[in-house]
Amino acid sequence: MVGRFRRLLRAFLPSLCQPDDAWALERLSPEEVTLYQAMDVRDREHALEVAQTLLSRHPDAPDYVVRAALLHDSGKALRPYHPLERILVGLYSPPVPAEPLRSGIYGAWQVRRHHPEYAARRISDERVAAIVLEHHHPQSLWGRRLHAADQEF
Repeated sequence: MVGRFRRLLRAFLPSLCQPDDAWALERLSPEEVTLYQAMDVRDREHALEVAQTLLSRHPDAPDYVVRAALLHDSGKALRPYHPLERILVGLYSPPVPAEPLRSGIYGAWQVRRHHPEYAARRISDERVAAIVLEHHHPQSLWGRRLHAADQEF
């Protein structure tokens, strides 16, 4: 319950987020840095929490898995959420097609449902892209581990 309240508060007050971007930037390729920096501060903070949780549980995680954790929500940067949209899409998100990407609540639903696909298209390292693509519906061992770390936040 505390975690949900914290997320709600940060949805309206992103200034409360202070991600350790330096930690992330040390691990990402120059191309990936661009994707990471395009993310909303709330999504960057979440990505860091997921990556660090993953590493605390699996210190043997390959670097490409850590990079996937840092970029798993980078598809959301294509169409940023407004604070109220962040809350609404968390409560209800109907099935919608990925394309064409629209504005308004419909576009927010699209981003919620298809952000792994949007992100994977923009990541050139196939190993990172594959894990990002499956992070909501894991099939590989590292995909399941990323998903488990993501579910904590």
